[in-house]
Amino acid sequence: MPDILIVYYSRGGSVAQLARHIARGVGEVAGMQARLRSVPPVAALTQQATPPVPDEGAPYVSRDDLAQCAGLILGSPTRFGNMAAPLKHFLDGTGAEWASGTLVGKPGAVFTSTASMHGGQESTLLTMALPLLHHGMVLVGIPYTEAELSSTRSGGTPYGASHVAGADDRSEPSDEERVLARALGRRVAHIAQRLLP
Repeated sequence: MPDILIVYYSRGGSVAQLARHIARGVGEVAGMQARLRSVPPVAALTQQATPPVPDEGAPYVSRDDLAQCAGLILGSPTRFGNMAAPLKHFLDGTGAEWASGTLVGKPGAVFTSTASMHGGQESTLLTMALPLLHHGMVLVGIPYTEAELSSTRSGGTPYGASHVAGADDRSEPSDEERVLARALGRRVAHIAQRLLP
């Protein structure tokens, strides 16, 4: 069964929560499944060796995951209007996939979480989308046909799913944020199905 790879970095848990809602949306498309993967903290990368499996949560992403996926959705908390260093470090290491065209023509999307309403969600989503364009991916956003995009008072943008987690990074996604995250997962899965050979 083709899968949509959801790769994320989550320090406090809010990005991981959003990833699970996106995965549920992928699973709502018949014949598609989600594969959740995380990236290690940068501090772990400077030590002798990164453990192959984190202590908790999704396993770390591998190059095989990238080669086997039918689509890719990236998630990161916002750090000064940009993606967190661990996800950037992971993307910086995908030169071989770029050179071989591993991700060319596959759908790609992005999601994020911030502590505040004006914490840089849209700039983070846009900067996360740039590497996907360099990989030749087909960018997928959330259209305004999703009614919650016009009614949300927290996260959710046309650039990708998002969540306003608050300063403690522990709040649950709002109803609108959950609906929009699932919509993004479904949309990427539907487009991946259409693009499969």
